[in-house]
Amino acid sequence: MTRLGGSTVLVTGAASGIGRLLSLEMARRGARPVLWDLSADGLEALADELREIGADPLTGVVDVGDSAAVAVAADRVLAEVGAVDVLVNNAGVVSGMPLTELSSADIERTFRVNVLANYWTTKAFLPSMIARDRGHIVTVASAAGLIGVARQTDYSASKHAAVGFDESLRVELAQSAPGLRTTVVCPYYIDTGMFDGVSTRFSWLLPILAEDDVVAKMVRAIEHDRARLLLPPLLYALPLMRLLPARLFDAAMDVLGVNVSMQGFVGRPEGAQKSPQ
Repeated sequence: MTRLGGSTVLVTGAASGIGRLLSLEMARRGARPVLWDLSADGLEALADELREIGADPLTGVVDVGDSAAVAVAADRVLAEVGAVDVLVNNAGVVSGMPLTELSSADIERTFRVNVLANYWTTKAFLPSMIARDRGHIVTVASAAGLIGVARQTDYSASKHAAVGFDESLRVELAQSAPGLRTTVVCPYYIDTGMFDGVSTRFSWLLPILAEDDVVAKMVRAIEHDRARLLLPPLLYALPLMRLLPARLFDAAMDVLGVNVSMQGFVGRPEGAQKSPQ
């Protein structure tokens, strides 16, 4: 099991949404939080909340899609607080537009933050984890990493990459550093504001998830070293559904309303879409 009490936990995209709540919950369980985000104001507000509950956070304004920026920030963390025990790759962005409306900059931003950042942060902290044969790397992916969704050609592809990153890393570490653990989290839409305007046809099957509930389940999954957390439970049926011919599979997703779920998407204001899913 992964013990959070006394551990150092680094969360990217920490200033809002799931990242914020996860940082607070980790601190309540006795972890030392290290917080990275692009929002200096958001980080300071969260740091104040953490100090009120007795935590001693280290914050950094970091563009996790920039490998050089990550390297500099990671050196600071290693120098000031030492090795990171739990790394939560949580930062993410979403465009929510059809492919023909996406600019080159939109697509590149999605892959920088949702995919490449996982490599830069993990490469920065993995050596010290391997040296101690102890550590836990958490990848916050998405249900869109398990299935393609209309108006998510960039986002879904990036989250498929995140799922593949976690799975490959898991089996790689099983050979080279068996004391390390990984967890991938694949939630459906969460009510953080990042996906404001999305809809669900059958809320009893595919509910818009409450962020408090998602965080509680994430913490339990990390503590119990669960390799995979899919939310809601219907997602565990996807491998069986994938056995259907593509036309029938697509028809089933249409019945569930998955491919029209983004039609009302508005999201957060430009520049504020840094929370996960």
